[in-house]
Amino acid sequence: MSAEPAATPSWLSPDPTAWASGGATDNASVPAEESLAPPRQLPLLVNPWDVVLCTSGTLIACENALVVLVIWQNPALRAPMFLLIGSLALADLLAGLGLVLHFTCAYLLQSDSAQLLTVGLVVASFSASVFSLLAITIDRYLSLYYALTYNSERTAAFTYTMLVLLWGLSLCLGLLPVTGVNCLAEEATCSVVRPLTKNNVAVLSVSFLLLFGLMLQLYVQICKIVMRHAHQIALQHHFLAASPHYVTTRKGVSTLAIILGTFAACWMPFTVYSLIADYTYPPLYTYATLVPATYNSVINPVIYAFRNQEIQKALWLVCCGCVPASVAQRARTPSDV
Repeated sequence: MSAEPAATPSWLSPDPTAWASGGATDNASVPAEESLAPPRQLPLLVNPWDVVLCTSGTLIACENALVVLVIWQNPALRAPMFLLIGSLALADLLAGLGLVLHFTCAYLLQSDSAQLLTVGLVVASFSASVFSLLAITIDRYLSLYYALTYNSERTAAFTYTMLVLLWGLSLCLGLLPVTGVNCLAEEATCSVVRPLTKNNVAVLSVSFLLLFGLMLQLYVQICKIVMRHAHQIALQHHFLAASPHYVTTRKGVSTLAIILGTFAACWMPFTVYSLIADYTYPPLYTYATLVPATYNSVINPVIYAFRNQEIQKALWLVCCGCVPASVAQRARTPSDV
């Protein structure tokens, strides 16, 4: 049985076209008549998976730039909740720009320095995105648990503290490849995402699993609080099953399940794969798990921003100069949690 060709590095490989050639070949082991024969199939000049990532990055950047612009220009959107949504949109915006810059640098510059910078930007941005999702979950939990004292100066100070911590930690994670924690000098230490080391990606993956577990616990507590409030209100009306508030509360709990399920479906495949795989695995697996992870940044504005009544009003004012009556008169329900 002949030996299989060595696996080429996956995403962000030194040679963007190496994915199509099946790895380097040893000319010394190839017969002379075969080496003189024309190649059976020329490798494509552009990796189509990189095109998909670049397209996703463009969509992410445009979508979240609209959210950032609306929140930035509207003075009414300065509550802690909107600051956290703005942080999420800004993180996803930078992640989208990082994917576009990676595609540009990989096929134009092809330098290690540019590679490190783009990887650092992507790592920092996606880290800030995940941390912002956790901060939003914490804010939603506190707004229900401390409903009477939520709108206070302490809440604003706590929100600013969370923003400083999450962006500071994300920046530190993004600077690791630039400051020397990379596998450029030793390919054997590379992870499925070059030039991140196996240990670096393992730390990021374990941290994600811990954050996901914390978010899951918080959402369980949120569901308990919302259902308890709905039960108390429904009992006062003596119509538990038929109470409109109970119906909308059930819808709100379903919304929370969709939010958490979408987050897990997008990030969990890449997280688990990066823990068990290394640079010797086929690049196809890396792309197949990395692309769905980027879709989380496409879905975030739909879940956290465009469904919000205040942001909807601001969007209508920016786009059309008016607010439809159906949007202006819609009351906030537990499904908006």
